[in-house]
Amino acid sequence: MLGDGYHDVPAGKLAMVVTHLEMQAAAPMRDIALPEGVTLRQVTPTLEWYRDVFNRVGSQDWLWFGRLKMSDAELGTILNDPDVAFYTLSKDGRDEALLELDFRQSGECELAYFGLTSALIGAGAGRYLMNHAITTAWSRPISRFHVHTCTIDSPQALSFYIRSGFTPYRRQIEVADDPRLTGMLGGDAGPHVPIID
Repeated sequence: MLGDGYHDVPAGKLAMVVTHLEMQAAAPMRDIALPEGVTLRQVTPTLEWYRDVFNRVGSQDWLWFGRLKMSDAELGTILNDPDVAFYTLSKDGRDEALLELDFRQSGECELAYFGLTSALIGAGAGRYLMNHAITTAWSRPISRFHVHTCTIDSPQALSFYIRSGFTPYRRQIEVADDPRLTGMLGGDAGPHVPIID
């Protein structure tokens, strides 16, 4: 257990405060229409599709790297699991969002990944996609819908989840190799987090 005060983070590492949130019953939702020219669709993802959308939604701006550490075989196991569902929002023929719902734990759903590219941010598409996530999660026999976010993700993420009906219940510190120094991501990714090597 960490005591009070400052704690050094080794060079080459990232330290993130992770907040875990949950919803124990379907939250009330505010109706919102999809922005004009945007469509929702369920996806049966290929490795190429998933890696492209994952990178454009989260890796470049927010240093998402969890799926980048996986081999094709490891990621393919998730993508092909019938208890994991994938959705996207498309605009002008290009997929610009990632919604990944993981039902592999009996009685639960994890909002594994949720995000939009800059092409959709600020248009109301995020609220529409979250409504779809809540409706889809609670259409199954679950008693808990959960998600986690961290301090290197979008600064709007935590408050968005709370406004969507999730309640924070746990906080952790995660330390990991900086993916820009391991070569997983370019040095220009996540410009809001300085590289210390």
